[in-house]
Amino acid sequence: MKVIILAGGFGTRISEESHLRPKPMIEIGGMPIIWHIMKQYSYYGFHEFIICAGYKQYIIKEYFFNYFLHKSDITFDFTKEDHSLIIHNQVTEPWKVTVVDTGLHTMTGGRLKRVSDYLGGEPFMVTYGDGVSNVNIHELVRFHKNHGRIMTITGVQPEGRFGVIDFATEHRVQTFREKSREDSGWINGGYFVCQPEVLNYIAGDSILLEKEPMEQLASESELMCYKHYGFWQCMDTMRDREKLEHMWLENTAPWKVWE
Repeated sequence: MKVIILAGGFGTRISEESHLRPKPMIEIGGMPIIWHIMKQYSYYGFHEFIICAGYKQYIIKEYFFNYFLHKSDITFDFTKEDHSLIIHNQVTEPWKVTVVDTGLHTMTGGRLKRVSDYLGGEPFMVTYGDGVSNVNIHELVRFHKNHGRIMTITGVQPEGRFGVIDFATEHRVQTFREKSREDSGWINGGYFVCQPEVLNYIAGDSILLEKEPMEQLASESELMCYKHYGFWQCMDTMRDREKLEHMWLENTAPWKVWE
């Protein structure tokens, strides 16, 4: 099953970094967040990726083209006439990566539609290129296959950022506490599994996957939710990035399911 990664947006809420590179190329622990996402899927045996690029898409292409340079020790021998290049202890991944320029202003649904020729009419997975989790991909796929509907979305309960006020009367505070997961509703955490029929619900570039297609699928009882109770964190802001970076440096990154 192929994995589509939505990686074409502008990343305006983290513009401190995204003005230089696409959001999925912002680094956590010295590696782009898209690498972390791919490592998780690869751990579960899914090694074929289609990256829906757009904004500064050439940076993503150049990264994978030069993957050996990023991950291996290199000797540049200028004493030889052919200026030979020697790659030591080659570090690679069992990945097949297709990077597709899906347009600068194309919406999420439109990006999926643009890569339909690469899917071979088979079921596929979709995720965003700016978040990490410890979702068990095997369980997610099993859940999708068992219910037999067109689309599965992963639901998550994000941690609250603000304190919660409980009132005894209209104005008197009874308790004040940090917001917990239980105070939040379930939201779209990405990590979709789709039957190829999903593409029939997408008319063109201007369609947001999260709007008309999913709304229609829900109305037809073809949208199911896999509830994930573990770790999930998007990288919308520099605060989010610093939080993830701290976890990685402290060796407490819950999304690092691989060794």
